[in-house]
Amino acid sequence: MKIELEGTLIKMIPENEREREELNQLWNIIIDCVNQNKKLVPVGEYLPGIKEVATFHIE
Repeated sequence: MKIELEGTLIKMIPENEREREELNQLWNIIIDCVNQNKKLVPVGEYLPGIKEVATFHIE
């Protein structure tokens, strides 16, 4: 998955079919969050080279 930052915009660009399907699932979850006034909140830390997973909680 390619991720680009443009100011306050985040672009996520799938690079294969699996990523397209996963991005579609994420898109649907995020759209539902907007409708229900929910947000994604970071959990723990993301440390490149040490902890390679960025985790978020839907609040």
